[in-house]
Formats: sequence, C-alpha cells, structure tokens
Amino acid sequence: MPKDRKEVEAALELKGFLRKEGDHHRFIYHSLAGKKTRIHTKTSNGARDIADNIISQMAKQCGLTSKLFGQLIECPLERKAYEAELIKTGAIE
Repeated sequence: MPKDRKEVEAALELKGFLRKEGDHHRFIYHSLAGKKTRIHTKTSNGARDIADNIISQMAKQCGLTSKLFGQLIECPLERKAYEAELIKTGAIE
C-alpha cells in the first residue's frame, strides 16, 4: 500500500536521518553517536505518495527488509532497535 511521502520523510528524520535538499530529498543516517554513516535513501519532490516498489527500494537502501522498514516508518521500530539491526548486519559499526 502506498505511503504518504511527508509522513515517510518525517519518520526518517525522527529515526536519525538528516535531510539534504537537492533535486530529490536525500536522507543520510547519522548514528546515535552522531557519526555520518553510509546508510541513505531519497524521496522524489514531485510525488505525494510513495509506491510499494519504491518503498521496497528504500528499505534495501536503509539496510532493512520491507517489513522492518514499514515498522521503522510506522514507529514500532525505535531508533535504538534500528541501529542495533544495522550493527548486527554489519551495515554500520
């Protein structure tokens, strides 16, 4: 089911992603320690909703399954748990 772009962007920012403006809205994850990581994703300026296939791509970029990414966006997956998952999978140190 498509997700509202503004809600997704707000959720990413709550979870430690910092926005970088450009032709797309780019989001780069900064760890709980404040360090910039290689985890990133982006959203399009033009679309109001984000289609399921794009959500799937965003999940991969964020180092998560689509199910966990949905939890990250809808808030059951807290920032500490997200970072623990990234550490567990070796995406960040």
